[in-house]
Amino acid sequence: MSRAHSFKLTLSNNVTEKEGIRYMLEEQTGFFQIDLPMKKALLDILELPYSFKQSFDMIFIPKLEGVKLKEDYIETHLDEIQFIEIKTTKKFLPENPKGFFFGATENEFNFAKLVGERFRFCFISLHPDSLSCSLLKMDELESIIRNKRIQYQINL
Repeated sequence: MSRAHSFKLTLSNNVTEKEGIRYMLEEQTGFFQIDLPMKKALLDILELPYSFKQSFDMIFIPKLEGVKLKEDYIETHLDEIQFIEIKTTKKFLPENPKGFFFGATENEFNFAKLVGERFRFCFISLHPDSLSCSLLKMDELESIIRNKRIQYQINL
């Protein structure tokens, strides 16, 4: 794959992910996008390294529906926080997540193992005829994976 094509694909994926996050914020309740300082504060509280700051895109706090997230909510609701990693497609998926193709990092899987039941992959279909989201815990995801392969990303 050429460098230019790879760059365009990355930009397209980033735009699609942002659309997915916007969908979750507008259409679902209890989901919050947190900025880098808040991610670091959350990781500090959990005594986890900052290397996991890219392993989740949002948090979900079931009891906080329709409110703006404030930093003190993190400590107040720490036991309820779920870490959400967004995977978004524009593909028609009437049985979302069935048929979803996505990439995930080793760091995301390691973080999921560390936080256990508190981690969810969120599969979002932005296709107008299958607009939906599906939240899966790691064990639920592993039970439906049809094929998984390792791909190395190398910079020289």
